[in-house]
Amino acid sequence: MTDPKQDRSRATRQRLLETTIRCLAGHGWEVSTVGFIAAEAGISRGAVQHHFRTREALILAALEHMFEERAALLDALPDPDDSGPERVHIVVTGLVDAIGGELFRAALQVWTVAAADPELRSAVVPLERRFARGVHRRAVRLLRVNDSDPAMRGLIQATLDLARGLALADVLTDDSHRRARVVRAWSTQLAAALAAAHVTLGD
Repeated sequence: MTDPKQDRSRATRQRLLETTIRCLAGHGWEVSTVGFIAAEAGISRGAVQHHFRTREALILAALEHMFEERAALLDALPDPDDSGPERVHIVVTGLVDAIGGELFRAALQVWTVAAADPELRSAVVPLERRFARGVHRRAVRLLRVNDSDPAMRGLIQATLDLARGLALADVLTDDSHRRARVVRAWSTQLAAALAAAHVTLGD
């Protein structure tokens, strides 16, 4: 039997992390103080500090939660039944969609501050590297490429860099129409490169 008190504590922590992500994405780092996040979550400041002693601890926990959420989105991407260029297009579209959005906007706020804060950067960089390795592994699985081939690794990295660049372009304005064109153009080129390298795309 579960402990109701522990269940409430876990639920409160989850709400705090999700609210922190939403506040960072929608209001930015400066506005997203402990007091502001607590008010947005409908939780007392004391309750926040029961779970996280400092703002930085809350932000880092939210960042790790963000990476877990983004990894879960990637894990949820279906393995397409299609083959050839259409399969590659489906996978690239899924990667772009999973990497962008609210989670990316929230992470961007943390990265910007971490760039000028050595202590925060030292905590953020290992999390980002771990996430990047996980995304790479998932892309390799979905695209069914030989990751030991340096050329294939380069193509995967270019795809993920493209996804991050498109997510950044979408921060200020709705870039969905241009993004769709770019994704289609890149996936066509990627499919051709994979086919030329004799990679099996359909099975």
